[in-house]
Amino acid sequence: MSDTPFGFGLPPEEPEDGDQGKKKGDQGGQGGPANPFGFPGMGLPGGAGGPGGADNPFAAMFGAMNPNDLGAAFQQLGQMLSYEGGPVNWDMAKDIARQTVAQGTADGVKDASVGVAEKSAVQEAVRLADHWLDGVTSLPSGAATAVAWSRAEWVEATLPAWKELVDPVAERVGAAMGGVLPEEMQAMAGPLLGMMRSMGGAMFGQQIGQAVGTLAGEVVGSTDIGLPLGPGGKAALLPLNIEGFGKDLGVPQDEVRLYLALREAAHARLFAHVPWLRSHLFGAVEGYARGITVDTSKLEEAVGQLDPSNPEQLQEALAGGMFQPQDTPEQKASLARLETALALVEGWVDAVVHEAAKPRLTSADAMRETMRRRRASGGPAEQTFATLIGLELRPRRLRDASRLWASLTDARGVDGRDGLWEHPDMLPTASDLDDPDGFVHREQPDFSEIDRMLGEAAEKRAGRSPQGEGPADAPQDGAPGSAADGEDGRGGKGEGDEGDGKK
Repeated sequence: MSDTPFGFGLPPEEPEDGDQGKKKGDQGGQGGPANPFGFPGMGLPGGAGGPGGADNPFAAMFGAMNPNDLGAAFQQLGQMLSYEGGPVNWDMAKDIARQTVAQGTADGVKDASVGVAEKSAVQEAVRLADHWLDGVTSLPSGAATAVAWSRAEWVEATLPAWKELVDPVAERVGAAMGGVLPEEMQAMAGPLLGMMRSMGGAMFGQQIGQAVGTLAGEVVGSTDIGLPLGPGGKAALLPLNIEGFGKDLGVPQDEVRLYLALREAAHARLFAHVPWLRSHLFGAVEGYARGITVDTSKLEEAVGQLDPSNPEQLQEALAGGMFQPQDTPEQKASLARLETALALVEGWVDAVVHEAAKPRLTSADAMRETMRRRRASGGPAEQTFATLIGLELRPRRLRDASRLWASLTDARGVDGRDGLWEHPDMLPTASDLDDPDGFVHREQPDFSEIDRMLGEAAEKRAGRSPQGEGPADAPQDGAPGSAADGEDGRGGKGEGDEGDGKK
């Protein structure tokens, strides 16, 4: 567990998955501070990166602002205080994400609309990638359409998934903020509590908006973080970010696009044809959120000292570390479930993509290693998101999982490997990643007996005798049936049954 409020650090024995020697609290000002409520500016001039922007959204709004921007600032402040919706002000999140995208990335690259030629190139890359994947997996194509998105379009398309991820955490924190006062005092403090809820929703909204907007400048598709963020049935790539991704790799742009299309199409197959997988991943996040605890003594102290005319006090209180993870068995189970599932998803994609790309792309090995390191280290926006919901969305054991899937392919073939996705109980566990050979060569359950029992149950429902020793309508029973039923010879043990020889 890391030193950040409900954040999880990575173990020192896995440097390849670490933060490249950086502590959570030292993110270079790019991804927000080291606590989940140190809000990095409002996405307005003087916001993130401006004077005071990293610590105080109000200082960010007014501290270094051009007078011409005061109207927009007051409008945003009014939006914060008047919000009466759910635990997150998603209208504000969307606005800030769009503003962040419009400002461009740190290297000065601005967002741009996708041209016709780029759309055609993406569609062709996904079509070819799907064709290559047909030979290395039994799962059929999951991409009904292939789309090329700008960064702004990525924000619009993925916000529903972010809402599903973040709302459970924000709901838990918001409930705690509203329940610290005794019931008899809550009626008198109604306006104050209402303001706290509005401020909390706005603060979550501006934080997730900043993170999503920054992430939009880094991602190359809709599945970069291992979760299906886009609409089902769509393989999406961002041409502008793909160009930046391949800039210093020394690999032809067409190969970079095709390799990333392979990854996007492989994710699409998995999430389209493993119906329980998405709810399994999102449910683990929600289960973890239910275990978040709040230091009510700190919150009560903050409420007692809060001056309604000075909302900065609430900001300082929220940044004081009152939200902490509870190290319960349930929390550990949710975290382990999510980490293992992410590793299995990313490991499977890594294995099948490499199998498809290796014979065809000269850069396959280099691209594979680049993607592994990228997923291991993460970017500033991923680090901000980790502090926000308290979970590292990184496949910490990607390499172990990839080796296990490759071994399964060798031992059981493509069908045997992909058949494990039929049910979550059939998948490898965290302990299986420690002993992949043991899992690969473990004797598989024999389902023939289950099939026989199901067949007998079906026959019974159709009117046959459960033991197959005669018609189910024997006179003494008076049950419906026919003599013909007894001639099937489909008894279980059926001594003397002429049908025994027909088995």
